[in-house]
Amino acid sequence: MRLLVVGRLSGQLATAVKMAMAHGAKVSHVERGDQATEQLRRGQGADLLMVDYRIDIAALIAANEAERIHVPVVACGVDADATDAANAIRAGAKEFIPLPPEADLIAAVLSAVADDDRPLISADPSMKAVIMLADQVARSEASILITGESGVGKEVMARYLHAGSKRAERPFISVNCAAIPDNLLESELFGHEKGSFTGAMARRIGKFEEADGGTLLLDEISEMDVRLQAKLLRAIQERVIDRVGGTKPVPVNIRIIATSNRDLAKSVAEGTFREDLLYRLNVVNLRLPALRERPGDISVLADHFVKKYAAANGLPARPISVEARRALVSHRWNGNVRELENAMHRAVLLAVGPEIDVEAIRLPDGQPLSAGSHGAAGYDSPAARAAQTADAVTRAHVGQTVAQMEKTLILDTLSHCLGNRTHAANILGISIRTLRNKLNEYADEGTQIIAPQSGVAAAGYAAA
Repeated sequence: MRLLVVGRLSGQLATAVKMAMAHGAKVSHVERGDQATEQLRRGQGADLLMVDYRIDIAALIAANEAERIHVPVVACGVDADATDAANAIRAGAKEFIPLPPEADLIAAVLSAVADDDRPLISADPSMKAVIMLADQVARSEASILITGESGVGKEVMARYLHAGSKRAERPFISVNCAAIPDNLLESELFGHEKGSFTGAMARRIGKFEEADGGTLLLDEISEMDVRLQAKLLRAIQERVIDRVGGTKPVPVNIRIIATSNRDLAKSVAEGTFREDLLYRLNVVNLRLPALRERPGDISVLADHFVKKYAAANGLPARPISVEARRALVSHRWNGNVRELENAMHRAVLLAVGPEIDVEAIRLPDGQPLSAGSHGAAGYDSPAARAAQTADAVTRAHVGQTVAQMEKTLILDTLSHCLGNRTHAANILGISIRTLRNKLNEYADEGTQIIAPQSGVAAAGYAAA
């Protein structure tokens, strides 16, 4: 992990830095907040900022966000009282570390805030076969395309590949292509020169240069605009990039890993993805099976998440009961590992007694996970009733066009999510941009679109 320390390197802060380095952090240092922003702008990235509480933390975070730099901040300081710590948190710091430091506290904060504790865990033969292939290609320079449904662990696999590569000591930089607007993604990837567009107040180093010598993960690359794909293809082929507004190419030495939850061959046929770029990226394809396709992983992952979140919340790591384990294995887990992780986090918080029983494992809407909901079914079992309901719903839709069905599904899902666009897009398995385009299309037709309900949680997710 890359740690940028901001403040005067006094005795106690220097001790904290040494403790961080002892836990594997690579540390750089500046004294002022503006120097920190400038260092990040130049591409000398960081995974975490450790900032003296006497520095204007709110101004530092605002300056970073103005440059679309999002790095978590941990405040620290000597002789700070409770008010100082509270003010630092209100200013935007994620945690406060009192100095002189404690080694265990430094380690816990670094792990919690940076979220580095994401090991690749598997016991199922189908997943072990994928890991074996990943081990074979990790030390190569080949571009790798990781595919699979949302939530299966594509970024975890990408980090596993980087850790096993010859570039493991160099940066691992991730860019979510679906989360950045098209007009900003080019600058985010390739950087820009001062004055190249309105708001470009200084030169900004892009993710390609920041990842130089290491690995660049292009997450959900299927969401990248086709015009930008041509520039990406050139960067991969020629190993040079052009900053926005730049006058000369900049050489880069990176390995590309891309992920997608879509069928890119289908996207090529639809004209939304370049075929030549697909060939460049897909030297090796690692398809991660859905969690329902690797039931042998469910129990081991559940045990891992129980230990993780029990430790994070200062609670005992209770064992999972036999009935609860049976319910976990029989559930479909449409949200894959991400859904299982959230469920076990809730279970750790809700469990009472010596074990985590089935009542503690709840779905996002608060409903319990029934042990028999997806197992062998009798005529009047929950599975049989679900099948009858599904048949009735199917019959009700006979005669509608595909476009009508799609519109009904999108609007019903959005209504279920209380207008939360991000949650609705996740459930539908589409990008937020695609969802917004569809909603604009329906609005142009005169359809009333539900607005996000501010402050109201939709099925366990915050409104957005």
